[in-house]
Amino acid sequence: MTIRIGIVGYGNLGRGVETAIAAQPDLALAGIFTRRDPATLATLGNAPVFALDDIDAHANDIDVLVLCGGSASDLPVQSPDLAKRFSLVDSYDNHAKIPAHFAAVDAAASAGGTTAVISTGWDPGLFSLNRLYGEAILPQGETYTFWGRGLSQGHSDAVRRVPGVAGAVQYTLPAEDAIARVRAGEQPELSTRDKHTRECYVVLAPGADAEAVREAIVTMPNYFEPYDTTVNFITAEELARDHAGMPHGGFVIRSGESSAGVSQTIEYQLTLESNPEFTSSVLVAYARAAARLEAKGDHGAKTPFDIAPGLLSPKSAEALRAELL
Repeated sequence: MTIRIGIVGYGNLGRGVETAIAAQPDLALAGIFTRRDPATLATLGNAPVFALDDIDAHANDIDVLVLCGGSASDLPVQSPDLAKRFSLVDSYDNHAKIPAHFAAVDAAASAGGTTAVISTGWDPGLFSLNRLYGEAILPQGETYTFWGRGLSQGHSDAVRRVPGVAGAVQYTLPAEDAIARVRAGEQPELSTRDKHTRECYVVLAPGADAEAVREAIVTMPNYFEPYDTTVNFITAEELARDHAGMPHGGFVIRSGESSAGVSQTIEYQLTLESNPEFTSSVLVAYARAAARLEAKGDHGAKTPFDIAPGLLSPKSAEALRAELL
């Protein structure tokens, strides 16, 4: 059965979803929904483009929506609203507010008889699963997550929404000495500031106060306040020339003991040339799972913790047992 996917929002993540759908044997792109004028949107392929305000008119043509907006202000509104009428997947990545986001989406999806998978991607998402596996397998130990060096889409979006910012990117940098200590089995106590720093490259809007913009960024709760954050002001030309790529990656390391004196370490690593394309590929796999759960009548909000791995694959359970188990 072909699963029909609708894309909501068409930035870097939306383009990545369009690319990822084309690589899957059982998925088809039903349409792209945008707040912009549909006639002005240039897509990678020949997918139909519609106004987001008209999305309800296309409900019969869509099995799952993939929401590609930002976590700062788009998804907190769009996910609960659309979950009332559509099964969906989002990549909400404000870790501190995930429980509240889950509750809002779960209420909407449960009332609407839909299935909504939230906070998918690689962190939250794949890294979350590896943290869970590590703690379950090595209960005596510590888990460490390191990100970067890489460009964070969610944090960059948060910077771009600061008044006075015309354009921006944000990079997360891991502390190499902290990684080395964890790999050596030391199980050090590391604060948020010990593990990472953040670098922002910002183009100011005409007339903007640079110091006010800097202060708004470095004091932003959850996103930047817990970290040592550097804000660099650059030109639009420098932003386009030096910061067009979107690399990322990171590590999840569980260091522990299976018995006294017997050290064990689990490490999961990602090295990504394109953060949005990889994140999109994860979202698309979870869209398949959402469609399967919805078809079974398993409604409400879900997270990657609630999704059986086999539901992500286009292969049958029989094929998975024979080929991968």
